[in-house]
Amino acid sequence: MRTHEQFAEDLPRYALNEMGGADQREFDQHIETCAACRREVQALRSDLGWLALCTAGARPPARSRDRLMRAIAAEPRGGALREPEGVPHRGLSWSLIPAVIALGLLVLVGNLWRQNGELRDNLAKMTALYQNTTTQLAQAQEELHLLSAPDAMQVSLSPQSQKPMPHATAIYSPSMKRCMLMAGNLAPLPPGKAYELWLIPMEGAPMPAGMFRPDERGNAMMMNHPMPEGVVAKAFAVTVEDATGSDKPTSPILMIGQGL
Repeated sequence: MRTHEQFAEDLPRYALNEMGGADQREFDQHIETCAACRREVQALRSDLGWLALCTAGARPPARSRDRLMRAIAAEPRGGALREPEGVPHRGLSWSLIPAVIALGLLVLVGNLWRQNGELRDNLAKMTALYQNTTTQLAQAQEELHLLSAPDAMQVSLSPQSQKPMPHATAIYSPSMKRCMLMAGNLAPLPPGKAYELWLIPMEGAPMPAGMFRPDERGNAMMMNHPMPEGVVAKAFAVTVEDATGSDKPTSPILMIGQGL
């Protein structure tokens, strides 16, 4: 007759249905009378059920893995095991194969979980890149529409004096109600000041057409400034005003160009 400790050593094999013959019958009788072994067998079979489903469902609880590892560690390392009558002796390693497979599945699920997180991060980065590219493309299309408008007017501005150093070019479309300017060799400005572009209509007072400040090389660009609809430009001019802008010119004209 086996002792309780001997039965406990074979609990993993019993939970995996690896017994047969007289050993199976003897174990069945012991389980009916031993509540501790019965609870352990139920816990082991529950853990194995979690591991069998882990590749298609959520990650199994950590306690399931711990119980399985304790059961494997409790397997005897020496001596021959008692085998069912009439069944060839298979050795300890065969009884551990299901547990090893289950552990392999657990590692596989962990790797899939990590790879899934990496794929989500990559998808978020690609989405942000796509949105940024879409925004830049829309801006480029707006600028192209202004440059290719049938009534787009290109005006080159030059200084009133004989010094040809500063220069500017304004492009204006009355139908698109948009104006853009590119300038170079501009003089630096004191704090609180900025250059202001003026649209001089066929009739009436000059109209503000946008503010701009040069960079350290004297270059400046003003893109897609909105304008009133249907205003025909006779000329464009540039003055220096307060950085907040002005409703009318308050300083001498630095550059002026006639409309074409």
